[in-house]
This record gives sequence, C-alpha cells and structure tokens, in this order.
Amino acid sequence: MSSDFARRDGVRSWGRTSNHSQHVARPRFRDELNSLIGDAEASSRLASGLRRSYGDSCLNSDGALIDMRGLDRLIAFDDRTGTLCAEAGASLSQILAFSAPRGWFLPTTPGTRFVTLGGAVANDVHGKNHHAAGSFGRHIESIGLLRSDGSRRILSPTAEPDLFAATIGGLGLTGIIEWAELRLERIASAYLDVETIPYRSLSEFWALAEQSAENFEHTVAWIDCVSRGTKFGRGLFSRANWRADDALDAHDDRTWKSIPCDAPVFLLDRLAIAGFNELYYRTNRARRGLRRQHYASYFYPLDALRGWNRLYGRRGMFQYQCVIPRSEAREAIAILLDEITRSGQASFLAVLKTFGELASPGLLSFPRAGVTLALDFPNRGMETLRLMSRLDAIVEEARGALYPAKDGRMTGKMFRHSFPRWREFVVHRDPAMSSDFWRRVSS
Repeated sequence: MSSDFARRDGVRSWGRTSNHSQHVARPRFRDELNSLIGDAEASSRLASGLRRSYGDSCLNSDGALIDMRGLDRLIAFDDRTGTLCAEAGASLSQILAFSAPRGWFLPTTPGTRFVTLGGAVANDVHGKNHHAAGSFGRHIESIGLLRSDGSRRILSPTAEPDLFAATIGGLGLTGIIEWAELRLERIASAYLDVETIPYRSLSEFWALAEQSAENFEHTVAWIDCVSRGTKFGRGLFSRANWRADDALDAHDDRTWKSIPCDAPVFLLDRLAIAGFNELYYRTNRARRGLRRQHYASYFYPLDALRGWNRLYGRRGMFQYQCVIPRSEAREAIAILLDEITRSGQASFLAVLKTFGELASPGLLSFPRAGVTLALDFPNRGMETLRLMSRLDAIVEEARGALYPAKDGRMTGKMFRHSFPRWREFVVHRDPAMSSDFWRRVSS
C-alpha cells in the first residue's frame, strides 16, 4: 500500500453494525486523485463522503477508501438558470447555505443534508417530492468522472449516456465522481406551509396520498409500526408547499444538540417504543392543521441531533427500505406491516410515502413508481436478520426492490431481483472500484 493510504482508520457505517480498520487517503485537490485511483498496490478503492449510508455500500474493508470531503469547492453558479457546479465532496448543507439565501433550493433532497454531492449522485437519492420531481439524478446536467485507467470523462444524458446511467445510482463503482453540475429549484421563501393530518388506518393513508399528490409538492407519512388491533396502520400524514414571503434565511449547523452516549437497551424494547409512538401520535394529533415551518426542520428533523444513530445503542441498527409497485402496494404494505408489528422489533422512525411515475435515470436507481416503506430495526442479532429475510420474501413476491444505500445484509439474489438491469451496469463498473456491499451481492 502506498504512503497515500498509509494511515489506517476505524471506519463505521451509519447504522453502526459494521466497523472496520482500513486504509484511508484524504486528498485536498483533484490532481491528487490520479495517483490514488491508479495505485497498483491497492487491492481496490472506493470514494467515500460523509458516510451516511446505513450499511456497507460506503465501506471497503478489503481495500482502501478515498475520503472526498476535502474536495468541497463550489466551482460555478448561474443565477439565471440555477445551475450549480461543485466538487463531489461538497455537502448538501454547504450547497444550501450558499443557494437558499439566493432563492434556490435542491430539486429534491433526502432526509439529511449531511450528504455529499457525489454521494447524492452515487445513490440517486430521493425526497418527499418524488411524484413532482423524481430522483436526484434527473436534475444532474453533467458529471466529471475519473476512471482507474487515468481517463477523465465528462458524462451527461447525451455525452456517454450509458456510462452516465451507470454512474447515477452506481454506488461509486464506475470511478471517482470528481464534480457534478446540478439544476436547482427556484424558491420564494425558505419556509413551507406544512399541514399535518392524523390518519387511523392504511385505507385513510391511501386516500390522503391520492388526494395530496396533485396539489402538494411534498408529501410523506409517519406510520406506527408497533401498534396492532384498532390502531394498526395509523399514522400522521404531512403535506407541504413552499411559501412566497421572501424570507430566505438559511439554516445554521451550529444549532446542533449532541447525543452524549449510547442509549441503554431498555429504551429499545417493545414497551418503550410503543409508549413513544403513542405519545408522538397524540402530541401531533393535537397539533393538526397548517403551520409555517423552515426547510431545515421540515426536511431534516434528525439533523438537529448530532450522532442521533447512538439512540440505537452500542449494537447499532439496520434500516430496511423497500419499494412496492403501485399495483401490488395496498396488499403488500399491509402484509409487511402485519409481519413487522407482530415481531415487535420496529423503532419509532418509520416512513411511508409514494413514488411518482417519473423514471429514474440510473441503471441501479432505487426510486420507481409505487410506494416505499422505510424503518429502523435495533440490532438484535439473528432475530432481526431473520425478520428482514421474511420481509424480503414479501417484497420479492410483490415484485418490489430494496434500497442499497440503506442496506447492510441483502443477498445477491435479492439484489438481482431488485435491479434487473444489473448486467448492463457490470459492463461499466470500473475494475479498480469495489465495496463491501458489492462483494456481498456480486459473489
């Protein structure tokens, strides 16, 4: 291993179920990348960012990581069109701090702003407005990609479109994303009008989702994944549109509060989580109605807590996110929730939302028309793994898919089922790039 990778660091997944000591290089300038990706002594490389992927798609324990956070410069911005070019290590938080006061916002955003631009591209992330905007990759104009053969490619939907499609959602496996050009969305306020509506059953959720898609840009639901009986399927539906009040104040990352230690085990048992869910439902039911809310608290509520993943204790957690085609969704989501609530293993963080018809551009893009369910499971070893295997069988039967960015244990069979275009992707994978996830699903 060359001196650039000489340092070994402890690297942990966001879910804290994977923890490895591995070689890490930290470049500060793009011209340093050539020697890193072309290092013949390194068994494999993987570019990484803020490592908010829950599982092992951002880890490379058998090789080396190239930490891209030092390449975080904003390169160019066109205030007329909202087109921003930035290095791959720039975070969404950094982009928003620049763009929001100028009246521009991300076209779609995941549930944390602590994701790099390169990571957002490599995972083709999505947000609460998928029915209106589609996935992140739909708004990428071009990508600068460095391959291990030393070639620098400029990719777009019209320039090397096949490699572009492999790189969008390609998990960093087609080379190093050096920079990307992104189209932002014009906004007239940093605030949204947010309406919260309690619902008592899945049938009420379906009705709200259908009614809201036409008139609201952002929709999402919290769902109670613990309660059964008359409370089965209840939740809180949220829908929002941007305001037009010219209040364009950006967020402030210094407002963080920290989780000081790992949560004790007793806070993660079924009774504790059921109690929290009951309190959360009742409190928000009392606050139903319309309110003005800043984008930071609406899109990124958990970002207010530094190290919130410590809430799952020393053993960490698995996140499970699936998407079910619309034709199968009503039946399959009910079966999934029944299995989850009977297990008593779900956490207080569970999200149910719809995906629209706008096609994702990537060969391995997760978002597709249908309904997605995402939830966290405290890591209870084999008990949790067996539950997720049962959920896999339900998802597979319903012709659904799993999300690699949230995964730490799907099988190769489930991966191939989820991404039927995987053979097309393999043609474009850079042979020098790999990850723990890729070795698991491709073996």
